[in-house]
Formats: sequence, structure tokens, C-alpha cells
Amino acid sequence: MPYLIGIDEAGYGPNLGPLVVSASLWEVPDGTDDDDLYQRLEAVIAPSTQRAFGNLNGRVAVADSKLLYKPGGGLRNLERGIWTALSIVGRKPDSWRDVWNVLAPESAHWLPAIPWYADYDSAAPLDADPAELAPLATAVREGLAAADVRLLDLRSRAVFPQRFNDLVREHDSKGAALSHVTLELAARLMEPLDEQPITVTCDKHGGRNRYAPLLAEHFPERLIEIRGEGRAQSVYRFGPPERRVEFRFRAKGESSLAAALASMASKYLRELAMRAFNAFWCRRVPGLRPTAGYPQDAKRFKADIVARQKELGIEDRVLWREK
Repeated sequence: MPYLIGIDEAGYGPNLGPLVVSASLWEVPDGTDDDDLYQRLEAVIAPSTQRAFGNLNGRVAVADSKLLYKPGGGLRNLERGIWTALSIVGRKPDSWRDVWNVLAPESAHWLPAIPWYADYDSAAPLDADPAELAPLATAVREGLAAADVRLLDLRSRAVFPQRFNDLVREHDSKGAALSHVTLELAARLMEPLDEQPITVTCDKHGGRNRYAPLLAEHFPERLIEIRGEGRAQSVYRFGPPERRVEFRFRAKGESSLAAALASMASKYLRELAMRAFNAFWCRRVPGLRPTAGYPQDAKRFKADIVARQKELGIEDRVLWREK
């Protein structure tokens, strides 16, 4: 049975908080493309909250995180999908820190060294009703089995400001930095897989259309075949027939189900990170308004905390993303 991997990010544009890249890994019947997955799983997964909440019947919304979450609107839509996915792959977090440990274990070791994360924790999920999550996971698990589909993994990588700045300097642009983090995560997921075809769908990175040199750097033992490069999609293939790998970099790549679930995980971790960040600074600066970290408001926020930041001895390299 072939594998599908969907990858998407959250936090590419802000100056504050982490960039988060996530990937979901699926095993599907022969002949199933990533564009077919919504139809194959339509009994239990819906591509929008309107369909899912209008007629629940054990369904969960899995869609681009921008469709499921609006600032100030709560995290329930994201949590229903993420807790369902994590339950299916055998993980059941019950706190803010648990979520980091099960979704992004390689990034969680950075938390103790960053002041706003070091001592932070809270119960989780934050907005979803725990009573609805177990039955929902059961229904979706049964629906996947009926469709002969397996969700195998959901993984994230968070890049905090100091490391983000280092990567941008190393690779000369933040788009290239994103591409390297994405391909490292893809390679890590692919490494233990059986000899079966693999399709990887990613959102495009910073408007880039050409990815062959980046793929060659991360898969140096393979000859990268360019199957098409353009504004809508860039496609590459490599590997032997029994383990043919296809990478697709698409505009709006998160429209595929596998990438949509990754989009949700990335956005959720990003929101958890910003909750801890805002809690830290709002406790220390009276009257401070929280921020989502995007450029214009990030400058306002940084100006508002600058005196307290200096008192606390917190360097800009820990706080501020330069690009």
C-alpha cells in the first residue's frame, strides 16, 4: 500500500513566536491519490466546519487551518481534529506541555531555555469538550478502517526565533529556511517506511517554483527528475520503481486532506506558543495588549515591552525574528 505525506506550516510571516512545520503520514489503497482522500473518507471527515457541524454524525472537520480558526474564535475546531488524529496514532495529551511532547518532541527540548515557555503549562484541550473527543475518535477510526486507510503519524517541528534567524542567515532567505525544515521533516518520516511508493504534498514556499536543488541536497543519493515547474505546481520524482517518491509543491497545497491536517497541527502549536508568550509578558507589563506576532503589531508590542525586557536581561535574539 502506498504512502501519502502532507506538509504545511504556520507562522511564516510573524516577527514573534515560532515557525511551525507539521506533517501527516497516511497509508492508502493502491491507486489512491492525495486528491481522492476526502472522497474516500467523506463518511467521517468533512472539508469544512459547516458540513461537519451541520450534520455531525461522528464526522470531524479537517481543513486548512485558516478555515477552522479565526483570531478570538476559540480553538475547538482545531482541537477536535487534532485530538482525533492523536488518539488514532496512540497519543493522548492532557496538558499544554504534553501536546508539545507528543507532536513536536524534537522541538520540546528548547522550551526550558526560553523564558515564556520554561514554567508554563495549562490543561488541554482548551476549548473542545473532552466528552465528545473519545466517541469522535472511535467513529473516525472505524471509518478509516472501512475505507482501508491508515493514519500512521502526525509530527511537527517548531523553529523558535534564535534558531529561525540562524537558518535564514545560513540559507540566505526565510523561504529557503522553510524549505530546508520541510524537507528535513519529510525525510525523517520517510526513512523507516516500507518499500512502497510515497507521495509528498507541500504548500509552496515563499513563491518559489524550483525545488530540485533543495531536493538534491536532502536526498543526495537520488537523481531528481523534474516533472513540471510552474506557479500552480512543481513536481519531482526520484527513487527505484518499488519505492518511487513524488514531491508536489502546490499553491494552496493545504487543500489536500493530508496537508490540511498538517496545517491544523502547525496552527495549533503556534497558537499554544503565543498563549504562553502573551501570558508571560502581560503578567509583567501592566495594560499590555496581547499580540499575534505579525509585523505591524509586533513592532507595537516590542516597543511596549522594551523597558521590561531590558530589566529582565532578555536578548533580542531570543525574542525577535529578523525576517
